[in-house]
Amino acid sequence: MTARTERVTFSDAQIRTLAASGDVRELRDDRHQALRFRFSTDRQSGTWWVVIGRTWSKLGRWPGLSTKSALVAMPTALERLAVDRKAAVASSSWGSVGDHLRWQADRTKGNRALSTKRRDDVEAIIRNHLLPALGDLPLADLNADSVDRRLIWPLMESLSVAYVRQILRVLLAGLRQAVKLKLLLANPLEGVKFSDFVAKRVKSKPARLHAMMLAELLARLADRFEEAPRDVMLAVLMLVHGTRVGETRLGRWRHFSLTERVWMIPAANTKTAAEHELPLTDQVVALLVRYRALQVATIGPQDYLFPGNEGQPLSARQATAVFASLGQGEWTSHDLRKVARTSWTDLGVDYLVGELLVNHALPDMATTYIKTHARKLQRDALELWCAWLDERGFPAIHGKTEVSAADSENGLKASDDAVDTKIPLPTQRRGKEVQEGGTQP
Repeated sequence: MTARTERVTFSDAQIRTLAASGDVRELRDDRHQALRFRFSTDRQSGTWWVVIGRTWSKLGRWPGLSTKSALVAMPTALERLAVDRKAAVASSSWGSVGDHLRWQADRTKGNRALSTKRRDDVEAIIRNHLLPALGDLPLADLNADSVDRRLIWPLMESLSVAYVRQILRVLLAGLRQAVKLKLLLANPLEGVKFSDFVAKRVKSKPARLHAMMLAELLARLADRFEEAPRDVMLAVLMLVHGTRVGETRLGRWRHFSLTERVWMIPAANTKTAAEHELPLTDQVVALLVRYRALQVATIGPQDYLFPGNEGQPLSARQATAVFASLGQGEWTSHDLRKVARTSWTDLGVDYLVGELLVNHALPDMATTYIKTHARKLQRDALELWCAWLDERGFPAIHGKTEVSAADSENGLKASDDAVDTKIPLPTQRRGKEVQEGGTQP
């Protein structure tokens, strides 16, 4: 039987249909004269070629490189070949998925636009899951089937559905970035999504803290304040402001101004990589004064609110241990954030004001407008929330009577002077710290 060339309209369906015709070796499409497809011996796969004159340049393997992706990659391949007929058009020098993943890990490590936690999370996913599962796979063989067999289902046996989805997202994000930089001419997983592998919808974990439980929680925290002030303070700041554990544990005293009554979280500490300003209520000001005095009296003046080891802030691992002790398996640090956000809604706080308080990413135009006009609304919301908490035992922790801004600053300075320190709490104007070094390095 003589192998022949078939003229078709390129599509994955057409290729699969003609795979059964043993006499068809090559496919062409008159709309794309430079692109050819040739079946492999087993007829279950094939190779895309870009042909200029007598020069055949391999573009990629099908079905890993789908018809749609091949058509997207072809113009860039032609541009390269116009400059150099010997240019590689299949990809960069990467031969395996591991080559790509190691590039992605290096790029992530140096990406200061990401928070430290996000960089660590991505690097851990690549090191612990993606490289072991896909590292030795030829890049030309990366497709939905190989990802399903080698990554998704093996991980589903031991990890949560939500975490497996997160792992896949890291892989897909790296491939998209490589295509943008033209290190890959086409994304072999273009259009692939988690629901292609797992039909089950990933639901948010139910909250384990509810508003009705906060009176008991506040009483337990109040009982532990003298014994473990750092741990209780970490939990209370998160409960009051709905902050993330990462951005809270990195808090420095110089990020707080009790005169202006604001907590300025530097962009380097936030998940959104944007500076986050939070109003401080009278209750929180009183709590900060009490906590600082206790901290100075017991361990001396500190740069960080929550010191860890050797002058560093509390680490992520140490913070996890704190909440394991406080929550006793009943709730986690994220449950504090959840119950705050839910309670604000129940108290009638505007949705967008709540989103600003928890520092969720919003469209740029909306963020600019709202931040300009909603500062008072944010303060009103937190004052309403703290008043609600006061009715459930919050005063046992913050000890507020009537604290003026001047008194609170003087109280902090007095606590420093008591141990003959020259590290005052700096005064701060909105959006700009007067003392040098106001951002996290």
